[in-house]
Amino acid sequence: MQRLLEVVDYDPNWPRLFAAEAKRLNRVFGTALVEIHHIGSTSIPHLAAKPTIDIAVELTSDTIIPEYYPQMESLDFVCRGECLDAPVPGVPGRFYFVRCDGPQHLVHVHAYRTGHNDLTEKLSFRDYLRSNQQRVLEYGELKKALVSKDQHDNIAYMRGKDEMVKAILKAAETGS
Repeated sequence: MQRLLEVVDYDPNWPRLFAAEAKRLNRVFGTALVEIHHIGSTSIPHLAAKPTIDIAVELTSDTIIPEYYPQMESLDFVCRGECLDAPVPGVPGRFYFVRCDGPQHLVHVHAYRTGHNDLTEKLSFRDYLRSNQQRVLEYGELKKALVSKDQHDNIAYMRGKDEMVKAILKAAETGS
């Protein structure tokens, strides 16, 4: 089934949905867990977003993440691994899980060992936008425009955001 993309106005229920998922993930990862982070657009108040809860699971440095695949599958997640052969390749060391309802992605989980650079970037991106409302508005408008062109082309959507994402990360890094 082809994925359906939609960008909707911010939903104040998203933090509650994240908290419920975090409880379930805490039971899966147990003592390997360092922290569970709400990331992505649903973690940023007032940002238009795909209604998909993005979660980063930060695990101890000795965790062997694929060992948790059976438990994630028991929660109806598809284990996608590092996605290194995807059209837009994943990131080595980031393990990706997705739970869907038909063509709609409900939850994405990104699992990392602690200290991974991609996790650091995701948290910086989130924190910067949480404190910069003008950028939130600009980013939300871009996302809406991209989805209005094609609700089924996730690759074009990701590539269309790339320049702005890089600019936001640079601004977060420099504090501007």
